[in-house]
Amino acid sequence: MLHELLHIFMHTIEDNIFLILFLFLTYLIMEYLEHKAGGHANELIKKAGSAGPIIGAVVGIVPQCGFAAAAANLYAGRVISMGTLIAIFLATSDEVLPILLAHPGSISLIFVIFGLKVVVGAVCGLVIDKVLPAKEEHDHIHELCENEHCHCEKGVFRSALTHTLHIAVFILLISFVLNLVMHTVGEEALGNLVLNRPIIGQIAAAIIGLIPNCASSVVLTQLYVKGAMTFGALMSGLFVNAGIGLLILFRVNHDKKENLRILGLLLGIGIVAGIIIGFFPIFS
Repeated sequence: MLHELLHIFMHTIEDNIFLILFLFLTYLIMEYLEHKAGGHANELIKKAGSAGPIIGAVVGIVPQCGFAAAAANLYAGRVISMGTLIAIFLATSDEVLPILLAHPGSISLIFVIFGLKVVVGAVCGLVIDKVLPAKEEHDHIHELCENEHCHCEKGVFRSALTHTLHIAVFILLISFVLNLVMHTVGEEALGNLVLNRPIIGQIAAAIIGLIPNCASSVVLTQLYVKGAMTFGALMSGLFVNAGIGLLILFRVNHDKKENLRILGLLLGIGIVAGIIIGFFPIFS
């Protein structure tokens, strides 16, 4: 038992080490914006804001969940819009690319999946920014810094390191629990929840996709490759699968109602988009 717990713990460290390093880089950039760039950076971001969802969707398909985690922090600091955040979440690819590359004949499928994620992410992000008005801009990065008690006056590097350590402990704890559950329950039992059923498959896949762990994207992709689920259900799960991004959003953004709205939008878009895709035989 002790040996298994140690194995799960080491696996958790391996899964998240790159993510934690990526978060540290993100915090360094945010601290630079706060301490060095100031109001000039905010003006630059405002001018480029309308194209944010498009850029976010393209960046989001990079095969790892670090950008989703970074986006959650950037949104909490009001550096990016809600539409850009959701575009990144929808486009996040996580473990899809390496899994499909391991299966011969999946190259065309990769382009289809990534293309759909970019298009849906960009379009939905643009619509959200048009429909939902942005909150009044003010010094949110500094506010985030105060909420995390990071002693920002000590310098950019120390502040970024403190932020990262606070989040790293949270990520490792949650990831360890999730890995323990996955190890106990097993991927096969989780997979049995998703069958080749229209609508029900999309809903079940989306719920699995919400699990903030790379294991969920692994399970979804493997089930599709094995013929255990439809392409529409796969896309619902992958649209919603923002990796650790949602978890960090609930940790760093203190407006809980807003977090739940983002979660609802992500889940709703993922399910509806998956159902629509399922009606087109070309994607089967």
